[in-house]
Amino acid sequence: MAKTNNNFPKLHNAAWPGLVGKGDDSEPPISLDKMIELTANAEVDGVKFDGIDLFLSDPHISIDIDDDALKAVADNIAAHGLVVGTLVAPVWPPAGGGPANDPGEGRSKYLEQLRKACDIAERLRGLEIRSYGGIRIDTAVDVASWAQDPDGNQEKIAETFRQACDIAKEYDEFLVAEGEICWGGMHSCRRMVELLEMVNQPDVLGFQADMAHSMLFLMGYNAPEDAIVPESFDWNDTAAFDAAYKQLTDALRPWTLDFHVAQNDATVHGSGSHDKTGKHCQPNDPNGKLDIPKHAGFWLRDENGELTKKFKHICWDGCMFPNATLENPQTYNDILAAMIDVRDAHGWQG
Repeated sequence: MAKTNNNFPKLHNAAWPGLVGKGDDSEPPISLDKMIELTANAEVDGVKFDGIDLFLSDPHISIDIDDDALKAVADNIAAHGLVVGTLVAPVWPPAGGGPANDPGEGRSKYLEQLRKACDIAERLRGLEIRSYGGIRIDTAVDVASWAQDPDGNQEKIAETFRQACDIAKEYDEFLVAEGEICWGGMHSCRRMVELLEMVNQPDVLGFQADMAHSMLFLMGYNAPEDAIVPESFDWNDTAAFDAAYKQLTDALRPWTLDFHVAQNDATVHGSGSHDKTGKHCQPNDPNGKLDIPKHAGFWLRDENGELTKKFKHICWDGCMFPNATLENPQTYNDILAAMIDVRDAHGWQG
């Protein structure tokens, strides 16, 4: 692919693969310091990562972190030549939050965690380490529980999200809901769009498109009634794949405010206590079904092929890679190369 002088969107790596799917029931977490170091050390033809997206959860960053500790984190990131983008709010019950379909204590805990995340986001802006990116959320409810009352639970979740939007607006932040097949109410393309439309605050609540997670919407995992392709789908039929992928992205692109580059082999995967969701693969995985720069364009360009320029950075997400992969510096050079390809194809100068 021809190299360009594009400097937008900025290229970020995610810190949370060092935490997600790790723990006592899996491999040990990888420290934030190590994830920062691996990100900063990656380099391809003189190009490096611009920044890192963060998970506001122990042992990386406590949701109750004080000012001195947060400044130390920011100083460390800045010393490695990086900035901060999107932050993940720990809205789940094990992290102190609650399910968004519980109008009582669950909602209160959910919104409390979100407010703390917005406060950290504001402080990071004050430290001049963060000038773009949103706050990532989900419903914090499993599909089976949601399915006991789909319509009722969808309305309860929408009300929680409306109140979350009110909090976000207080801090001049925006929220991005990452659709994954493991989160009830946002586990299919149809349900994700439905929820966004119910809240109907597109400048405050948008979609966080992840190429690995979103691709599973095609197959209807956990929502066979919403499948876009048949169970017997031929992944080698490029034209059929592109047509189905266009249907998916046309529905969700108008809502997309944050974007994860990723690879998927059309299977699900879970590790540790994390429920099964779209499997993240390395960018050059021979079983990967996505042509990364090509299919990224389905999200980054509108139906007329014009760049949307709706966000200032894109991020790589490699959740639930084994530690041997995550601790290998070559992994990040391969990831960065894929990110550069995306920016060369769909970026701009600014």
